[in-house]
Amino acid sequence: MAYDEKLAKRLSQLIAQRNDFYEQKMFGGVGFLLHGNMCFGIYKNYLILRLGEEQAKKALKKAETKPFDITGRVMKGWVMVTPAGMSSENTLRRWVTKAIAFVSQLPRK
Repeated sequence: MAYDEKLAKRLSQLIAQRNDFYEQKMFGGVGFLLHGNMCFGIYKNYLILRLGEEQAKKALKKAETKPFDITGRVMKGWVMVTPAGMSSENTLRRWVTKAIAFVSQLPRK
């Protein structure tokens, strides 16, 4: 299954006014990198978010999330959001904002 291109367009629109992101094809999907650090992306029809370990633990308590594991090894500090968890633009924006807040604190690459 290819990645959800409609979701990619929604994400691109959320960050359209920013010049500090770029898109890169990865893991069979697309990643959105902030200052060279992976921030969020798409795998199949899941939104992938880099939240840091503390925020990821909180996010994983929600029914619409699951651990980011596409290789048999869970990536700590990351979550996958199901389509139900990002059906509205406001919900999608909240998820993306959390990822941006975390990744903004990382050193630039």
